[in-house]
Amino acid sequence: MTSTKTREIVLAARPYGEPRPEDFSLVETELPAPAEGQILVRNTWMSVDPYMRGRMDDAPSLVLPPFEIGAPLDGAAVGEVIASRADGVPVGATVSHFLGWREHALLDAAEATVIDPELAPPAAYLGPLGTTGLTAYAALTRLTPVQEGDVVFVSAAAGAVGSVAGQLARRLGAATVIGSAGGPEKARRLVDSFGYDIALDHRAGPLGERLAAAAPGGIDLYVDNVGGDHLEAALDALRPHGRAALIGAISGYNATEPVPGPANLFKIIEKRLTLRGIQIADHLDLFPEYIGRAADWLADGGLRTEETVADGLDRAPEALIGVLRGANTGKMLVRLEG
Repeated sequence: MTSTKTREIVLAARPYGEPRPEDFSLVETELPAPAEGQILVRNTWMSVDPYMRGRMDDAPSLVLPPFEIGAPLDGAAVGEVIASRADGVPVGATVSHFLGWREHALLDAAEATVIDPELAPPAAYLGPLGTTGLTAYAALTRLTPVQEGDVVFVSAAAGAVGSVAGQLARRLGAATVIGSAGGPEKARRLVDSFGYDIALDHRAGPLGERLAAAAPGGIDLYVDNVGGDHLEAALDALRPHGRAALIGAISGYNATEPVPGPANLFKIIEKRLTLRGIQIADHLDLFPEYIGRAADWLADGGLRTEETVADGLDRAPEALIGVLRGANTGKMLVRLEG
C-alpha cells in the first residue's frame, strides 16, 4: 500500500479565555503505509469533550499532556480499518481509538479496540457506550454509589455525562432525580427525554434557592459537571453524610483568572460530607461490566441518549467552542464520513 493523503486539525495558538477559530488550523498531511503491527483507520466519528479545553493550555497535568502547538489534537474516535498489518484486526473491522481530530489515523493495533457495530451504532461507543457513559456509571456505582431512596442532583444534566447519569441514578435506586440545565428547552428535555423528576433552568434565577425549593428535605448525592455556583448550591443542599462525585467544572474552563472556590466549604466539615474526584482512566476495568448492561438498556429503550452532530472535520473547532458554551444536548460528535 502507498501513502495516504489526509487532513487533520492542529493547534495553531493557545487560547486566552474562550477558544477562537483562529486557534486551530486544518492542514493536509500524508501518512505512510502501516508498519508491522499497525493499522490505518478511516475515522467516521470523533468525540468533542470539555476536558480538551484544559489541554490547550501549556500547563502540567497528572492525566493527559497539553496539546502541542503545530501538532494535531487528539481524542476519542471510531472508524473503519482500511489497511492492516496486525493479527486480529482485519481490514473492515470497526475500532475505537484515541487519534481523533483527523480523517485517517495510523496507529499500533494495541492502541485500538475492536467494537461490534451490530451491538450498537459505532457513534454510541463515543457516548453512552464510551467513556462518557462509563464516567457516569463509575461515579454512581464505585465512587459515590447510589443508595436506595436517594435524592440525587446532577448538574449539566442535558450534557453527555449528565443525560446518562440521571437515568442510571434512577435504575440504581434513586427516589428523586433533579437536574440543572441552561434554558427552558433543555430543562424541558430533562423531564421529557431523560427521565428527570425535576428540572432546574439555572438561568432563570438563583440556583441555590431553586434547588432548596425542589428538594426541601435536602439531597443525598450530587453529580458535579459544572463547579462554581452549582457546587456551592449543592453543598448547602446536601444532607449530613451526603456525597458528591466531582466529574468536571466547565463553568471555569475558559476563565482567565483563578476561579474562586465555593464560599461555603465549611459545610463539608460541618455535615461530614464526602467529595470524590473522578478520572475515568482509573476505572476502565469497569468497561466490560458496563457495556454488558448498557447495551441491553440502549437496545430496549431503557437508556435514552441524544447527539449533537457537526458534519465535517473543518467544523470540529466550532463543535468544541459550542460544547464550552453549552450548545449541545447529549453528546457532541463530529461526523467524518461522507
